[in-house]
Amino acid sequence: MAARTLRIGLIPGDGIGREVIPAGRRILEALPSSLNLNFSFVDLDAGFETFQKTGAALPDRTVEVLKKECDGALFGAVSSPTVATKGYSSPIVALRKRLSLYANVRPVKTVSTAASPVDLVIVRENTEDLYVKEEKTYAAPDGTKVAEAIKRISEKASWNIASMAGDIALRRQKIRDQGVDSIHKEPLVTITHKSNVLSQTDGLFRETSRKALAQDKYSSVKVEEQIVDSMVYKLFRQPSDYDVIVAPNLYGDILSDGAAALVGSLGLVPSANVGEGFAIGEPCHGSAPDIQGMGIANPIATLRSVGLMLEFLGEEKAAATIYAAVDKNLVEGKLLTPDMGGKSKTDEVVEDILKML
Repeated sequence: MAARTLRIGLIPGDGIGREVIPAGRRILEALPSSLNLNFSFVDLDAGFETFQKTGAALPDRTVEVLKKECDGALFGAVSSPTVATKGYSSPIVALRKRLSLYANVRPVKTVSTAASPVDLVIVRENTEDLYVKEEKTYAAPDGTKVAEAIKRISEKASWNIASMAGDIALRRQKIRDQGVDSIHKEPLVTITHKSNVLSQTDGLFRETSRKALAQDKYSSVKVEEQIVDSMVYKLFRQPSDYDVIVAPNLYGDILSDGAAALVGSLGLVPSANVGEGFAIGEPCHGSAPDIQGMGIANPIATLRSVGLMLEFLGEEKAAATIYAAVDKNLVEGKLLTPDMGGKSKTDEVVEDILKML
């Protein structure tokens, strides 16, 4: 069988993104030849530093190259201006819209040997809910101000995100079948909503998600649901109960940021922005200007994001290889960056994980 070649866009962005994205390239280049994968790369620009130089945070060339030439991409980090800056808007938000990346996927995982192991994924709808940003402020009859915001939930977007959650549950089971340690025995999707109060919007999300996950291809996936406020409580009290959690945009945003606290460092938490046939792997730690240039950024969130990107490109075995190497580094605990209580440099951790491959 001829080797598959994947072309990957590399977008370091700002701050420590320029230090961790090269680590992502290195692990792709070091994957075993038995996986029958080759990679080519294209360096692309985006971010606040790009905006300061060119006046565009997301150059048109970056979008066009991703659309026409690339199978996937890695995005490092974005710095945000400390004051309102005319003409600037977040390039990663713009990329999600321009590439129709309707799902934000965020795994939260500790190693299986941890005292209270966690291994779950939050799948967040990325295009609607309150984030449609349709707001208005007006005067009430008594002269006081009233502000309103539209919460939009559509059947189409709900179906897509629930189907994505079902696909992820099946894919995670495939990776577990590759011998990757896990606390889970069977695929599970938990639908999160507040339909007991928001009967039309969240009610539609709940109903549509149920229908999507009732498709024959998800017959092996167990489906349950949870009201969002009790979901928050149970997520922190009983995280091992969950495998894949699917939620509308706002709830998914809150749950995914909160869940990062379960693993102790944002330097461990990957994410992917996913659409039809395309995925951007993105570490969750931000640009971290306080440690920029010190060589101590944790590369693990990026390396796990590489694995996540490969999952959505249909390369589960390659993803499992990366996850296993990262987990072995964490289990041994000999080379850890300062955010994990260690003293190792970024490159030292990368070299150790490359050896684990």
